[in-house]
Amino acid sequence: MKNLLRHYLIDLVALYFVSTFASGMVFAKGAETLLLAAAGLTVFSILAKPVINLLLLPLNLITFGLFRWASSVVALYLVTLVVPGFAINNFAFSGFTTNLIIFPPLNLQGVLAIIAYSFIISVFTSLIHWLIK
Repeated sequence: MKNLLRHYLIDLVALYFVSTFASGMVFAKGAETLLLAAAGLTVFSILAKPVINLLLLPLNLITFGLFRWASSVVALYLVTLVVPGFAINNFAFSGFTTNLIIFPPLNLQGVLAIIAYSFIISVFTSLIHWLIK
């Protein structure tokens, strides 16, 4: 139960910060939809990702695990189907520039937007899990 609550809180924080980082993720009823989307993402991450990873095992073996991100994409897409008021319209990043690095502006639509959001959510949740341990 403790691990489930921790996973839920990490998904909640990740969804919130990723939605502020790039525009295009819509929470129709605000915090209520955010809480439901985090619960859906937690459930699909715990239940669906292992099944999807098992189905994609041949591709994961061929690509040495690089195709594992596809399970995150499918889980996020399933959340957009199940949670009312949660949608991913596009991925719009306005860019970021410092003296050392330049991230150009980026605008993605459709499946590419879901892939971009799932990648960023996966990186963010992995970072939080690493910091907690």
